Amino acid sequence: MKKIITAAAMLCAVFVAWGKTYTNPVIYADYSDPDAIPAHDGKGYYMTASSFQCVPGVPILYSDDLVHWEIVNYAIDAVPPTEVYDRKPMHGKGVWAPSIRFHDGEYYIYWGDPDFGIYMVKTADPLGEWSKPVLVHGAKGMIDPVPFWDEDGKAYLTFAWAASRSHFNSVLCVWEMTPDGTSLIGNPRIVFDGNEDGNHTCEGPKMMKRDGYYYILCPAGGVDAGWQLAMRSKNIYGPYESKIVLAQGDTDINGPHQGALVETPEGESWFIHFQELQPWGRIVHLNPVNWQDGWPMMGVNGQPVRKHEMPKGKVVEREHQTSDTFDNGAPGLQWQWHGNYDPTFGMPLPADAMRIYSRTLAEGENMWSAPNQLLQKFAKPQFTATAKVKVSTRDEKAQSGLIVMGRDYARLAVSKKGDDFVVTLLECNEAEAGSPEKVTGESAPVKAHQYGAGLHPVYDCELWLRVKVGKDGECRFSYSTDNKKYVSIGKPFKARPGKWIGAKLGVYSVDFGSADRGWLDIDEFIVD
Repeated sequence: MKKIITAAAMLCAVFVAWGKTYTNPVIYADYSDPDAIPAHDGKGYYMTASSFQCVPGVPILYSDDLVHWEIVNYAIDAVPPTEVYDRKPMHGKGVWAPSIRFHDGEYYIYWGDPDFGIYMVKTADPLGEWSKPVLVHGAKGMIDPVPFWDEDGKAYLTFAWAASRSHFNSVLCVWEMTPDGTSLIGNPRIVFDGNEDGNHTCEGPKMMKRDGYYYILCPAGGVDAGWQLAMRSKNIYGPYESKIVLAQGDTDINGPHQGALVETPEGESWFIHFQELQPWGRIVHLNPVNWQDGWPMMGVNGQPVRKHEMPKGKVVEREHQTSDTFDNGAPGLQWQWHGNYDPTFGMPLPADAMRIYSRTLAEGENMWSAPNQLLQKFAKPQFTATAKVKVSTRDEKAQSGLIVMGRDYARLAVSKKGDDFVVTLLECNEAEAGSPEKVTGESAPVKAHQYGAGLHPVYDCELWLRVKVGKDGECRFSYSTDNKKYVSIGKPFKARPGKWIGAKLGVYSVDFGSADRGWLDIDEFIVD
């Protein structure tokens, strides 16, 4: 839910901002490969990040001050090509490292799909509808694109390569584009080879121009232990000289790289980047930038900061959304499906609730194959999430409930047993490999309500399902019939990230060959 801030509150926030500090991370949630720019009207900033196979995809976040961020939109409602991504969850594929830029009255976002090529969407209003994705160039292995429009009207695309598809990496290329940014001209050129000087795994380039120099910023060294490079040249095609401008040093902030250099209306420069911290994923940090001898030196003495003075300008304490009461039945912007959406996954109800219908899993399948999981990111270092749900079914083959999803996962499953319900905790290790689930706990019978006539009446029950997540990612599950007394179930479970994404949590409904779908109605989801 969006936090409404009155004009008086804004004035107060501006007044108290002077001399105040912020603490990293500025977003304790998985927004890998972040890219950000100032809003064209000079009021605030927009950021996007990788979303892989999850939809809606290509998130749009907004901040007034580069510290407090709120989800405000998504640029796509399905991952293209839909004939591929509609089939099943394509874990770790889809939207990689998008970049956002403003040009000639419109905002552009480019991203690379390592299996299909470079896509682009655009809009005049980031809060409104974005255009349908355009395939700028079909290819295998091209990733992390960023557009650049030069003063002479020419346009260029800078990008990297994924070794998993192209069988080489650590090189950056520049390719001229048509001025409208919809296709490429001629052939690409290699402008930097990180293999030659120890800057292996250089990727995620961001191009800019300043004081007559073309700059490319890029990470190198790998996700969890890498560093940030800056390179510059008087010619867009190089040769480029390079310098390490941010590294972990003696701090506890590993892999401080892959992000965006943002120049504020107040004349300051800041670097937004991620730190890998599992199982939360790649959480977002903000570091000051000081230009020294033409180089953007980041943090303090080239090392990331834990605390620092706020950027100049007004402060509005927006919040990254977590809790949801499903106003008008619709889920908030914090929620994503685990694969391209189909209405049979679920729909809003007339009341303030959302319905999730069961998806049939074949024998031997686990939740890795279920796209109808409505999930959100882990967004706090430790928290308790409680879902108020009503579970309905006609037979014993449907299971609905609460899940912590990743390469390993655990789920509370509410299912019919005789004329009652039971709550079961199931775990799965190495889900991608098709490993079977195992039961680690089961409740006593929970009284069911029965309605409907005929051979197959409907059984339902209302429950509160809860998971408490500790700072080490340990999850403890419980349930309640009255939201007062909670019953622990099963043993603690250690959350694990998914494929290129952090661990997520939310609700689901599946069945194992039921003649009729079961379903779950979620009324509220509270994160404390």
